[in-house]
Amino acid sequence: MEKLSSTHFLFCVLFLVLVFNSSKTSCQEVEDEREFTYVRGSENGPEKWGEIHPEWAACKTGGMQSPIDLLHKRVAVGTHLKKLKRSYMPTNATIKNRGHDIMLRWVGGAGTIQINNTEYVLKQCHWHSPSEHTFNGKRFALEVHMVHESADKKVAVVGITYMIGRPDTFLTELMEHLGSIVSTDNEERNVGVLNPRHIKMGSRKYYRYIGSLTVPPCTEDVVWTIIQKVRTVSREQVRLLRAAVKDDSKTNSRPVQSINKHSVHLYRPVDNEDN
Repeated sequence: MEKLSSTHFLFCVLFLVLVFNSSKTSCQEVEDEREFTYVRGSENGPEKWGEIHPEWAACKTGGMQSPIDLLHKRVAVGTHLKKLKRSYMPTNATIKNRGHDIMLRWVGGAGTIQINNTEYVLKQCHWHSPSEHTFNGKRFALEVHMVHESADKKVAVVGITYMIGRPDTFLTELMEHLGSIVSTDNEERNVGVLNPRHIKMGSRKYYRYIGSLTVPPCTEDVVWTIIQKVRTVSREQVRLLRAAVKDDSKTNSRPVQSINKHSVHLYRPVDNEDN
């Protein structure tokens, strides 16, 4: 009986360890997004996300939620910041219709970025229209989020915004695949080797702040890097991205969140010539 009790005790400890470790991966975005919508005022719209599941509570109670408005008067020059070091590489990728957005995932990761001496592996990117982050209250046509993860499961996201204009070259590479996933139901399809360096940033200037995922579970302590330059995308490319998504929302952008304790810094190369 004593042996049985010891075995039972060890089993319980092992179970708790597994639960604890699995909770560390909960920082990732919800893969099947059919449980929530972007329709404001609806029973599962943005205002209600934090009430749908207990583990989504941060969407309602979190103090450092994203996206935010990057208002000039709130932004300080980040003398401690350094040039964003990207070591991306061409890698096999898949495309998936998650119900409220289109996600491109690099199988096994597609290289890294380095932030504060920590390496984050590029896992996937997805698009929001219109943009989620705003600049002095102005919202743009589109925003791509490049989602990275460190060895200890911390998340860093690089965001790039787009205004209507010339077609985006990276999206041009994907156009033939978007039509094929309209009828798929949360299914990944191979798209071959894609180079994430083809997602052009166009500027070394960026904003940096600590926020959250912009979809449930809205996990906080996400390192955000928003490129200052607004690039261009064609109206047809934005239309195709939205047409491919299987939902009834006209947009897939979370409303701007309260600034609260967010501290926003701007990296400018002229301020970091020695880095």
